[in-house]
Amino acid sequence: MKKFWILLFGSLLSLTISCGSDDSKGNSDDGPIIEEDAFVRGVDMSFLPEIEAAGYTYKNAAGQTEDALATLKAAGVNTIRIRLWKNPANGHSGMAEVKALAQRVKAAGMKVWLTVHYSDTWADPGAQETPAEWTGLNLQQLTDQAMLYTANILAEIDPDIFQIGNETNTGFMYPIGNISTNEAGYLQLVNGISATIRQNAPDTKIMIHYAGIADSADWFFNKVAAVDYDYIGLSYYPIWHGKNTGSLQIKMQQLGTAHNKKVLIAETAYPFTLGWNDWTNNVVGQSDQLIPAYPASAEGQKAFINAIRSVVKNSGTGIGFCYWGAEWTAFRGPEATNGSTWENQALWDFDGKALPAVEAFNK
Repeated sequence: MKKFWILLFGSLLSLTISCGSDDSKGNSDDGPIIEEDAFVRGVDMSFLPEIEAAGYTYKNAAGQTEDALATLKAAGVNTIRIRLWKNPANGHSGMAEVKALAQRVKAAGMKVWLTVHYSDTWADPGAQETPAEWTGLNLQQLTDQAMLYTANILAEIDPDIFQIGNETNTGFMYPIGNISTNEAGYLQLVNGISATIRQNAPDTKIMIHYAGIADSADWFFNKVAAVDYDYIGLSYYPIWHGKNTGSLQIKMQQLGTAHNKKVLIAETAYPFTLGWNDWTNNVVGQSDQLIPAYPASAEGQKAFINAIRSVVKNSGTGIGFCYWGAEWTAFRGPEATNGSTWENQALWDFDGKALPAVEAFNK
């Protein structure tokens, strides 16, 4: 394990920032050295430990039981995205579980993209709750705790990509970090976290993540223009962000050019069926939620991912994409009312067999 000296900063104005410039990151202390592969072909597998613990097994395209990470690696996936919550109620997506999953990913020869929510639960445009442990802190105290937590994450996990918050359209760690009502507070928090990453892990790439491609994305990234970070991350789901992939490409071009950043599609997904495999209502289940060119079929799902891949490459600023919810099958069984809202958008079918869509991740 690499040792990281945690530096306490008395003032953000006195932070010394050391920037890394190498897109390749070797993990010789934690697993095999990962060969250089600049285009990110990522899959979010955050639910994997919970699903495996429930006894669910995944199969490869030939129908043989196989470690899901091995199936993805063989298909061409080179990066696994994992969410991290501060103190989750049931332990899932907490430090211990995420560290173990990250070690598996590195041992499999893939990179780790860590999505740090700075919350005990889901953080997204609709909810950005401060960890309960930090409730009542003032801005400076919250900044200090966020920086210490960040340094500890780096010491424990050492990710290749560190995403500061999740879908932070109006900031994070509300109310202090709400950019709409306390812009200075949000910027102090994100600058403190960024400086901690640069100091303790200069080779780790820093991402700031926004959900959607509306004009408000320009507003947000203008607000963070002075923050030290490497990658713009965007979520793109047709159901919420429009059915025109051409608009996605234009927004990637605009943002990347305006801010001199590389851009990644941090989250996307598409159904292989409009059917369901448990009694938990699915997010996508109607034909009018689809892009007409891509039917809800195994081949339609694959075609959609290939289209996203082309958009990223043709944007001129894009360097990769990540598929979200790939592993979120109906693992609790067909009668579950607390199962998956996403099983028809997973990369494994209702029998647990890898779908043709995994072929879209080939090198």
